[in-house]
Amino acid sequence: MEAELVALAASGATTLVQQMATDGWGAVRRRMAALLARRRGAEEEAEVERELDQARADVVAAQQDGDEDVAEGMAMVWKARLRRVLVEDPAAAAELRRLLDEVAPQQQAQATVRDVHNTLSGSASGVVVQAGVISGGMHGIPPGGPQPR
Repeated sequence: MEAELVALAASGATTLVQQMATDGWGAVRRRMAALLARRRGAEEEAEVERELDQARADVVAAQQDGDEDVAEGMAMVWKARLRRVLVEDPAAAAELRRLLDEVAPQQQAQATVRDVHNTLSGSASGVVVQAGVISGGMHGIPPGGPQPR
């Protein structure tokens, strides 16, 4: 169960940081603050909202400067906070899952396709792969790379 909570906290933190730079931030901010301040009252929730606003300002400024490390660090911070909430209150997991399920379609709608233009020159030979995301193993290529002919 612990691994599941860690994965859920990681997903929640990543989604939170991604949403910081979107139009849907206000709704996500309110719901995440309520989740993080569960059972602690309106004063604590307002404090979490202020922290989230400051985090958003830091992420947006870093994005404008081309600094992706800030978003990664921010995700780690919020992952730890979410994990603590999930451990203290396992019922919070269902609320976080609902929030993530609702945000996922919005994230997909906000994704944009960008034109990519590549030019290969010289005497290159072999396989050329162009992709937005590659995960897992490369199918059809033996471990250690292509074999000489």
